[in-house]
Amino acid sequence: MSDDFTYAQISTDYYEIASWQKITDEVSPVHIYIEGDGHAFNDHGFPTDNPTPRGTTIRDLAMSDRSANVVYMARPCQFIMSGNCEQSDWTSGRFSEKIINSMAQAVQQVSGKRDIFLIGYSGGAMVSGLIIKSFPDLNVKKWITVAGVLNHSDWTEYFEDTPLAESLSLGALPNIKQTHYVAEFDDVVPIVLTQRVADGENIVIVPNARHDDFGNLKIDFSI
Repeated sequence: MSDDFTYAQISTDYYEIASWQKITDEVSPVHIYIEGDGHAFNDHGFPTDNPTPRGTTIRDLAMSDRSANVVYMARPCQFIMSGNCEQSDWTSGRFSEKIINSMAQAVQQVSGKRDIFLIGYSGGAMVSGLIIKSFPDLNVKKWITVAGVLNHSDWTEYFEDTPLAESLSLGALPNIKQTHYVAEFDDVVPIVLTQRVADGENIVIVPNARHDDFGNLKIDFSI
């Protein structure tokens, strides 16, 4: 991790959530980067015992963000196996109400009264979108996704996977400023799925990028 960031464990009603934070003033917006699904399944398609991510795609983007206030936030049960963690929290219930409520609590704790820019990677896009939908009082000024799942039902159906029966659905995308960065060669969240859900709007195709490799992506935080 960058020396600019400090590890902080965030306590919520259900889980302890791992985060790395760079908070330098009380006025500037806070950029909160939400991790993807992590190592939820092994190479044979079976659920793992520990969903802590092996890749660092979104973590690297957070660490390269030179803004005043930046937070990289893991998902429940990643890095910290809380007492309430169970396998469904990173499989069929990865977008459940208790997951979203916990992540929203964590977002509120680290942001305080500051404006928020939520950046969700892969499955973290669903988490960030559901936070915005379920907690409209949060001061989210822009929603940004990177290789993001925007409709988990479409996603599982596309790959003929088991539906995420214990997860919430986003439905229509939140009516706020948003940008969806998609990788030209993404075989985990294909471009067609993002185009379908977002109706082709607010989409930026990153040339030569892959799901876990966005190179030196420069995120546009303008609103």
